[in-house]
Amino acid sequence: MIHPTAVIDPTAIIASNVEIAPNAIIGKHVTIGRGTSVGANSFIGDWTEIGENNQIYHLASVGPAPQDLKYRGEECWTRIGNNNIVREFATIHRGTVTGIGETIVGNNNLFMAYSHVAHDCRIGNNVVMANAATLAGHVTVEDHVILGGLVAVHQFVTIGAHAMAGGGTLVSLDIPPYLIATPGTGDAKLRGLNLVGLKRRGFSEEAITNLKKAYKALFMANLKLADAIERINKEITDCPEVDYLLAFIKRSERGICRG
Repeated sequence: MIHPTAVIDPTAIIASNVEIAPNAIIGKHVTIGRGTSVGANSFIGDWTEIGENNQIYHLASVGPAPQDLKYRGEECWTRIGNNNIVREFATIHRGTVTGIGETIVGNNNLFMAYSHVAHDCRIGNNVVMANAATLAGHVTVEDHVILGGLVAVHQFVTIGAHAMAGGGTLVSLDIPPYLIATPGTGDAKLRGLNLVGLKRRGFSEEAITNLKKAYKALFMANLKLADAIERINKEITDCPEVDYLLAFIKRSERGICRG
């Protein structure tokens, strides 16, 4: 059902059984997939693709122009997958030509009230951003990440899969996968493995044991990073989770949070 007070650009493509509530605004070149609902007084900006079965609550803003002074109205996109929940006052901005040209959101994510995803961010699947969690531009958030309330992430940071940042954490360096970061003296501080999350998602005891060994070598043995990685490669074999942790650390461009 589309309410008669909704303002929809004629170039927008709206699938069947989409609900658009009173006073919603749908911009040009917008596509909205089946089963999606758009709440009252919400805004869907130009060049936005929204998949199926998303819930966009009242007063949310998806796909507006980026908060980048270099942006001059170029065609850039916001691409949203399926089964996402975007709560009231949450904001997800489109990409820029100086970035990757698009902001990408996967599937099954929850963006709580007042959370913010800036231009050129890439969000995976099953991510939770709690109230007022904020991503600067060009941030990558991998699958199954949880960001607590008031978390602030610096531009170009990557947060690894299954990681968690506690409420109020300031993040300026990459957070490796599987780990928990909490507020430190100025910047984030690592606090160990995200054990509850890993167990809930069915990680084997063997994998968790190996990740514990890797964590101790990397962050508790007072070793240089290269030496810690060398030790882990010798002591732990045939563990995809540890392999991914080490690969993430090796490719990090900003450097990793160590605490």
